[in-house]
Amino acid sequence: MNETQLSKRLEIVGAQVPAGSRLADIGSDHAYLPIALMLAGKISHAIAGEVVQGPFQSAQNQVAKNNLSEKIEVRLADGLEAITLADEIDAITIAGMGGSLIRDILENGRQKGRLSGKEYLILQPNIGERNVREWLADHSYQIDFETVLAEKGKIYEVIAAEKSDMPVTYTEEELMFGPLLVQNPTSVFQQKWQRELHQREQVWTQLQTAKTPPSEKLTQIRREIEKIREVLQHD
Repeated sequence: MNETQLSKRLEIVGAQVPAGSRLADIGSDHAYLPIALMLAGKISHAIAGEVVQGPFQSAQNQVAKNNLSEKIEVRLADGLEAITLADEIDAITIAGMGGSLIRDILENGRQKGRLSGKEYLILQPNIGERNVREWLADHSYQIDFETVLAEKGKIYEVIAAEKSDMPVTYTEEELMFGPLLVQNPTSVFQQKWQRELHQREQVWTQLQTAKTPPSEKLTQIRREIEKIREVLQHD
């Protein structure tokens, strides 16, 4: 993967960035995504945020190599501390992290006044998608795009949302499976949840053989197994 040949998951993330955006790409991985979008003429300005010195330097080098240093700023900072309201960011991408980390980045940014509420959020959690959906709902962000894709033996979800004037609520099923994904289940969706079902069944078996099975955990796993079976059968 490079700035001219993005991975399939980053292509999908990039496709959701509105044209003409001022983009903040957090955890930018060589700044491949903002560079690709800038070279395609899709965005007007970008900030690539990195929290570790090595990747920060790599991103700077990549931006300079493409003669984009005036249009893409690479900043060494933790999460959304890479941006300020004065940057007038209107799209934020956070890709390739766990859902709990993405949630924490968003929450820390919110608490520190880095979010205006005008930003379109495009998020690609590797795991823990529910954590992302819960945060979005808690802070009145309406999910208006979701997809699930397979790439190199792994399955990823991409979630995009914008701030709503109204409270946003999702059912337990929607938080777990995705409000849009569960409405239109694809073969990759089925594949993902067959895997998830198998993993939970294994955990269930292991917990039952323990000397003192944790009843609360057993109840939770049993409920999840039943819900996954129900959704898969319904599909």
